[in-house]
Parts: sequence; C-alpha cells; structure tokens
Amino acid sequence: MLFCLTKFSLALSKTNNKMIGDKIGHRLDPYLFAILKIFSGQHGNPNVFTFLGFFATLATSLFIVKDRWFLAGSTLILSGLFDLFDGVVARKTGKVTRLGSFLDSVLDRYSDLLLLLAFLIYYLKKDRSDLVILTSWVSIGTVLIPYVRAKAESLNVPCSVGMMERAERIILLSIGTLFHWMEPILWILAIFTHVTVLQRIYDVWKKLSSSKI
Repeated sequence: MLFCLTKFSLALSKTNNKMIGDKIGHRLDPYLFAILKIFSGQHGNPNVFTFLGFFATLATSLFIVKDRWFLAGSTLILSGLFDLFDGVVARKTGKVTRLGSFLDSVLDRYSDLLLLLAFLIYYLKKDRSDLVILTSWVSIGTVLIPYVRAKAESLNVPCSVGMMERAERIILLSIGTLFHWMEPILWILAIFTHVTVLQRIYDVWKKLSSSKI
C-alpha cells in the first residue's frame, strides 16, 4: 500500500514539479463561480469561505481526536473545497486583496498545524511513540515549506517549486483519514515535505547565485 500511495503522490507532481493549482490554473473558475452564485449571489465575500474552511478544519481535528475517521475525512474535504472557493470568489468578484491573502495564509498555517496536533494527541492516547515522532517530522516539513517561500519572496526571489504544496498534502490527508490509512500517508508526507523544502532551497540558491537576481 505504501508503494502505491507513493506512486500516487509522485503522480500528483509529475510534470516539472508543478503544483496542482499551477496545472489546473483558473480554468474551473467560471464553472465553480456559477455554482457559488446560487448561494452567495454576485457579491460573495471570499473571507467568509476562508473562515468556513478554518472551522471545517477545527471539526476535522476534533473528529481525529475522537477516532471518527470517516467524518474527519469528510470535513477535511469540505475544508479543501472552501479553500478553493475563497480564491474563486475573490478573482471573479474583483476582491483579491492583500488582507484576504494575509488571512488566507495565516489561517492555512493554523489549519495545517491543528490537524497535525490532532494526530499527535491521537497517537499519544494510543501510546504510539513511533507515529508521534513521525507526525512531528511531518510537522517540521509542513512548516518549512511555506516559510522557505515567504523568506525567498522577502528577498524578491520567486519560489513556488515543489511536489508537496498544501493542495497535495490535503488530498493525501483526506485519503488517509477517510480510509484510516494514516501511517503510510504520514510516511509519504514525512519524505516528500522535506524533499519539497530541499527543492525550494536549491531553487533559491540557483537564482541567488545567478546574475539575474
């Protein structure tokens, strides 16, 4: 199973290590916005979806601690959809703002770490010290991925390469929670989050070492 899931994770980033969002672009925006207009009208607030996604993640974390795996997977998928919808609404209504981007980024970090904290609590209760250590290693990689990008961009160096961005992580965690396959998923994340960090460090090193930047 670990081998199959590893192949799946590699397939998510097969084309030049581009992220899912880079591959799909905004091609689904018109279709998704047409559906969202039914519920929020022409003037929806993208920040509402940002907060809905955060609260869905809180529910996911609670279900993980309570050993309710299918419910955890379902609410995590819902959280991912809300995270997608906030960008669609912002772009289609002309409400892409720095404040919205800031809130989205901060709440994403909270969501990521709350999920991993829930796994840590669950494995501590189960006396699985091996999985506590593994989850902690995943947490380090999860934090470093956006940190490296933010630090690079503070130096005016674009940095969006990597095979395990947030969308990919949410997909894998959704699979793991829905089917209670968390151990192989955690191994994949433990490896490829840090591969992504190294990809970004190398990418920034190349750009800073060149005469272009």
